[in-house]
Amino acid sequence: MSALTNCLLIEAKAIANTAEKLDNHQVEATFKLLKSCVKSRGKLITSGVGKSGIVARKIAATFSSLGLTSLYLNPLDALHGDLGIAESDDVALVISNSGETREILEIAPHLKRRGIKFIGILGNRNSSLQEICDTFLDSSVDRESCPLNLAPTTSTSVALAIGDALAAVWIERQNISRIDFATNHPAGNLGKKLTLKTKDLMIPIKKIKYLLPEMGITQIIEYLTKDGIGACCVFDSSATKKLIGLITDGDLRRTLERNDPQKWSTLKAKTFMTSDPIIIKEEELAIEALRLMENNRKKSISVLPVYDCESKCTGLLRLHDLIQSGLKDY
Repeated sequence: MSALTNCLLIEAKAIANTAEKLDNHQVEATFKLLKSCVKSRGKLITSGVGKSGIVARKIAATFSSLGLTSLYLNPLDALHGDLGIAESDDVALVISNSGETREILEIAPHLKRRGIKFIGILGNRNSSLQEICDTFLDSSVDRESCPLNLAPTTSTSVALAIGDALAAVWIERQNISRIDFATNHPAGNLGKKLTLKTKDLMIPIKKIKYLLPEMGITQIIEYLTKDGIGACCVFDSSATKKLIGLITDGDLRRTLERNDPQKWSTLKAKTFMTSDPIIIKEEELAIEALRLMENNRKKSISVLPVYDCESKCTGLLRLHDLIQSGLKDY
């Protein structure tokens, strides 16, 4: 067995042991405090020093992503003004392997004075911090995976695992959906798939040059190439602006191939246009537009007219824009 494997097994065993020794009453008390925090529109304030502080930051970031306003409070900065962020409806979650972290013990009375309740993730159940916590979760370990038994390794892994487990159960208890999750992760692929709509990526119709049915090939080519959109809308008149067709680069080539070159100058927009283009509504998710374009078996689609709820064309959505947004269908 390699030394690396042995270290991983030590940490895995410590996490398994923690799962067995957690007190269900303390766990339920923890969730009760978190729920009260949400109900009162308070914040979850996490704190720790050194490596425990890094774990505290991660836990705060995770809960923030789940809709529970959370932030990390550096104990040293707290004593020099940052205590101003703490309010009576907040809940403090403190992490300490020794349970005797001086900096946390110094800020605790000031937070307590504001009526803030404490959750502890502590490696010492008979410690000063345990005495001031309203509830605590036992994160004690037999030893660190570090061969010197000094560097915070197993202890921080256990503390982080407890934080992640709290977040996972919180998702279930609060009925947080994939859409709820995506709302706070708009830049990720999941967020984009569940939040980006076609209207967010379309080119507004007012920015697109339109053709009338009787316009000729010269204007068609000019409009197709001028803005680099790769398509032109054909309206029935400049007054009503009702879309009656779409002309793409492909429509132009196919129509020219079907007609004698000597007649090209007589061809009109209504001859080139696809009169029944596939469309999509502006409230549809952009991922649906991507699927529609990529999975259409009849012909390749690079541009979709976008319609509003009143069946009026409001823009064009290009495959290029969907890809540029980073949207992926997997």
